[in-house]
Amino acid sequence: MPFKRYPDHLSVSLRRMVCALALLTPCVPALASTITIDGHMSPGEWQGARHVTHFRDVQPLTGAPGSQPTEAWIKSTPQGLAIAFRCIQPPGIPRTHQRTRRDEDAQVDRVNLMIDFNGDGRTGYDFTVTLAGSITDEVITNESSFDSDWDGDWQHAVSEDKRGWTVEMLIPWYIAPMRRAPGDRRTVGIYLDRIIGSTGERMAWPTASFTRARFLSDFHRMKLKAYSQSLLAVTPYVSGIADRVNGGTTLKSGADIFWKPNGQTQLTATINPDFGQVESDDLVVNFGAEETFFSDKRPFFTENQGIFDFGLLIDNSQLIYTRRVGAAADDGSGPADIKAAVKLNGSVGDTHYGVLSAQEAGDVGRSFNAVRLTHDFGTQMAGLLLTRVDHPYLDRHATVLGVDHRWQPNDQLTVTSNAVGSHIDQKGQVVNGSGFTSIIQYEMNPVWSQQWIVMHFDDQLNIDDFGYLPRNNLDYLHWEVRRRETNLPAGSMYASHQWRWRVVAMDNDHGLALQRQLRIVRTSDLRNGGSEYVQLNLNAPAYDDLLTRGHGAVWLPAGGMFEFDHQTPRKGAWAWELDANLASSDIAGYKRIGYTIKAVPTYFFSDALSLATGLTYQYQPGWLVWQHDNLVGAFDGHSLTLDTQLNWNMSARQELRVRLQALGLDARLRQAYRVSPSRKAVPTNDAVNDFSVRNLGFQIRYRYILAPLSDLYVVYSRGGYQMQSLYDSADARLRQSFSLRDTEQFLVKLSYRFDL
Repeated sequence: MPFKRYPDHLSVSLRRMVCALALLTPCVPALASTITIDGHMSPGEWQGARHVTHFRDVQPLTGAPGSQPTEAWIKSTPQGLAIAFRCIQPPGIPRTHQRTRRDEDAQVDRVNLMIDFNGDGRTGYDFTVTLAGSITDEVITNESSFDSDWDGDWQHAVSEDKRGWTVEMLIPWYIAPMRRAPGDRRTVGIYLDRIIGSTGERMAWPTASFTRARFLSDFHRMKLKAYSQSLLAVTPYVSGIADRVNGGTTLKSGADIFWKPNGQTQLTATINPDFGQVESDDLVVNFGAEETFFSDKRPFFTENQGIFDFGLLIDNSQLIYTRRVGAAADDGSGPADIKAAVKLNGSVGDTHYGVLSAQEAGDVGRSFNAVRLTHDFGTQMAGLLLTRVDHPYLDRHATVLGVDHRWQPNDQLTVTSNAVGSHIDQKGQVVNGSGFTSIIQYEMNPVWSQQWIVMHFDDQLNIDDFGYLPRNNLDYLHWEVRRRETNLPAGSMYASHQWRWRVVAMDNDHGLALQRQLRIVRTSDLRNGGSEYVQLNLNAPAYDDLLTRGHGAVWLPAGGMFEFDHQTPRKGAWAWELDANLASSDIAGYKRIGYTIKAVPTYFFSDALSLATGLTYQYQPGWLVWQHDNLVGAFDGHSLTLDTQLNWNMSARQELRVRLQALGLDARLRQAYRVSPSRKAVPTNDAVNDFSVRNLGFQIRYRYILAPLSDLYVVYSRGGYQMQSLYDSADARLRQSFSLRDTEQFLVKLSYRFDL
């Protein structure tokens, strides 16, 4: 065929097109391999990804194929770990478009990516995206302990069509420290699941469940192409607080610094941090001997804190309880200011380390220091944690050393143990204490499992300078048998039950019986997406050695408790929670029965705006309250608690929350008692007064998300507490609580993260 010459202007255009195509051709593979997180899976975008289709039911835990097709794609990219979900959900299955605040727990359509970056079952991270585009991120430790206090910087997007919905995520490699990959491949643990909000069905790959003894260890191990990212981020802040009670304005500024030079090392520091109350704690009126535990939402202390997790099995116990830092100063002058803090996390081979140091300001400021090491030996893990707190004002130095060990010889047996010792030196007086705990969990088959727990804390153990322990002076043993029911009739309102039968023996370290208990618990999932909880405790006669704060133990009669909690997720415009409790009297046992009733209706004006109003009424007959030395009072107590929350998630960037908590309590004396040397409560005519309490917490909080981990907060808060030695009814005290004004503040805080 003879060559045909085109006109000059066409020839020039053709040559330009050919040149442009030639220049673009080398870019085609790169463009095809680049994933854009927009919620739409473009053709070729996920080429080469691991494709997962075998999603099985884990709620209820039947292992049967999920009722609706679910697919996922997993791909390692230089920018991070990319995950896509495709969830088929035809029109016959309702879709939940309710918007939620970050880390808010709600029964909605959602997907979860959970990843153990080291593949060793030690620490995992959970990334949740809902159909409405809301997110949750959590740290997972101790196999199945989830902590939502941590917030990470990661990408997500959702799209929806008639057949279903699609989610894309990108988790950057700098989000967590991880060990160096041997070569160009990294072994990670992966778990993916999808929840249908209207039914509560959870479909997962692999078939693992956080209701079992092993969860992190059951993640699917897979090799991914190894990448490493470095990051230097600085988050300066400025805040102002106007005190409307005492007058005056406080201005503060400072910065958080995050530096990850490579995959194995991560440094977090804070300078002159501001821990203003953008979060509000729940109201608690505690007349007991055990300290109330509060979680910590301060960013520095939640950032990659998982390595420092060292619990002692008893409720909320930790060797590092970060709320100690910046707590009430030793000289009683109020909350301590934190001058600076630094945290270093990393790994060398199979050894992981963490270093934490915080210094409070001023001559009376305490210093808090901790070093953590762990090493994996295949089926075993061993670690240690050393903490030291110096109190210059008290001339007190507290050192605590803990050693922990985990052994998983097979898929059925897990043994976790630790030992701890404390060394307290105050003004030259030295006190040493020790303790240990161990938990054995044996899953005999998918239906039956057993658990044994043993604890011993001597009466000198003290970890509370940096840690939290509800009590020392304790010997504890329990044996629990569990049974899972998943083959319930199709017509049943229940999808599954888990039964637990437990026997408990608890003494103090001197052999005094503190508890002998039979406990029966049933946890149920409902087919409408709701849940139900039933618990029965039967207690033999025993002693309370904490009530009089060291002035003698008191004998208490046999007693018990029955609790029923039922939660129904949103159906139309309403969601409900109902909780009822029956409990025997402290002093009279079964002769007098108290009760608690709690109702929490939630009304949804729209998917973005909801109002929850919870009202709790409690009656406590024969309630024992310590007065002084060995004098206690037995009161008939009534309390009314109002907890109202208005949540308006206006957009992906804006949220408004209004929360009101108010409490009224009355206590009328029935009889005063002295605790005798024989540990009996002996009636006395000593003067003990009736009393009443009112308490208020109110907050209006507006948040505007400027960028990831960058926020503008505008907060108004008011609160107060009053206890008086006279009787006034609980409902009257509740009404009067609205006039309390011990504190009233207006706060504005601006923080912005710069990635350098």
